[in-house]
Amino acid sequence: MDFLMNLQGPALYLIIFFAKIIEVSISTIRLVYINKGERVKGALLGFVEIMIWLVVVSSVLNNITEDPIKVFIYAAAFSLGNFLGVTIESKIAVGLASIQVVVDQSDGEILADALREQGYGVTIIEGKGINESVKNLLFIQLKRKKIPAAIKLIKEHNPEAYITVNDIKTMLGGYIK
Repeated sequence: MDFLMNLQGPALYLIIFFAKIIEVSISTIRLVYINKGERVKGALLGFVEIMIWLVVVSSVLNNITEDPIKVFIYAAAFSLGNFLGVTIESKIAVGLASIQVVVDQSDGEILADALREQGYGVTIIEGKGINESVKNLLFIQLKRKKIPAAIKLIKEHNPEAYITVNDIKTMLGGYIK
């Protein structure tokens, strides 16, 4: 750690920049794991996160009045780390989701069959829309990673479908693809 205190200029700026990006990205992913109930993964990431944070903050605060550029580098890396963390999390796509689809009754069974052929569990409920039109509500629970493929399939079969997607924290029973 003493070697960081002796560094100055571009080398120190690069270390601060990249270490802060990594730390904030880890923090973002850690929060997602904790929110999804993955306590052990969240705790392990928290340990790594705080170790990096301590090193980075101590190097930024060391002689801060003599080298205020470190503050700018730190802030820029924090922003970029948030962006990168959210991007990484969307690729990891931890957890489960629920997709609700509203279509005309005539399209409901066809769409449900197409989804089931691809391995998705689908529950259909009859509903009423404007002017007493009969609608089918399709409920699909799936892993978040599968959302794009499921939505693509729905749109291919029914481009006018009304689709909502929600995260699920806990689910008991049922069928998940």
